[in-house]
Amino acid sequence: MAENKVVILQPMRYRILYLALSAAVIIPGSLSLIKNGLKLGIDFKGGSTIIWQMDNIDETKIRGQFQEKKVSINEYTQQDKQVSIQTDQLDSKIYQSLKTSLSTPSAIKELSFETVGPSLGAELLKKTITGLALAASLILCYVAYRFKSLKYGVSAILAMLHDLLVVLGVFSLIGKFWGVQIDTLFVTALLTILSFSVHDTIVVYDRIRELKKKHSYLDFEEVVNRAVVETMGRSINNSMTIIFMLLTMYLLGGETTKWFIFALLIGTISGTYSSTFTAAPLIVLWDKWERKMKAR
Repeated sequence: MAENKVVILQPMRYRILYLALSAAVIIPGSLSLIKNGLKLGIDFKGGSTIIWQMDNIDETKIRGQFQEKKVSINEYTQQDKQVSIQTDQLDSKIYQSLKTSLSTPSAIKELSFETVGPSLGAELLKKTITGLALAASLILCYVAYRFKSLKYGVSAILAMLHDLLVVLGVFSLIGKFWGVQIDTLFVTALLTILSFSVHDTIVVYDRIRELKKKHSYLDFEEVVNRAVVETMGRSINNSMTIIFMLLTMYLLGGETTKWFIFALLIGTISGTYSSTFTAAPLIVLWDKWERKMKAR
């Protein structure tokens, strides 16, 4: 009975629908990415971040003093007795002058003052792109070598690229409409997402390899169907535990890690989907294309 149930289920029959759904999610974000890009934090573009604790926060007075010193405020947020200000690169003498002028009547406790030069920001952006490209190349080579076929490596990278575009597209949109900036934590989130995506994809591919050896008489699409059905429960259960944990951290965690957790949450959901409904359909389409080329 269990064997018949596996044979009846044919998830790869709807592979075009899965890929169309992925395109529907990726295209809006990609268009935003091309038009608006990402809202870079000071880690990438340079600038200064000031975090003060004040008993009485007077936003009008703070903005007035910064304007008087000809310092433009790029971002201003306040919560309880804490104020966070982002500006262009700020000279230490001007910063001390601002702090002194605002220390009366409310004393200021400096929690943080960080300055990143534009050259350091550009170098970090370059290293980020290089790191992502290097990671993708190594994963491509490893998967292709382990499964003795280039189609597995390329399909795994395309599924990984799917997750990358989903996360980048989402952050491009929320950066445009809500001003959310990306920083070095976002890079960490991206690399973690890529790792999770490929890990889940390899589980599916490994099951395909096992079933090919065990049922060599079956058509490749049927093998993939069985592999997807047999691994889907494990993938969903594993992912849901991670999603619940990330959701709790997002709702209850601090402001500094909020968008890092959000990136991981989006990437985990996308990675769970792509491992089954992007990576698997891609190798089925590749196999069909190979057969057509050989038949000619």
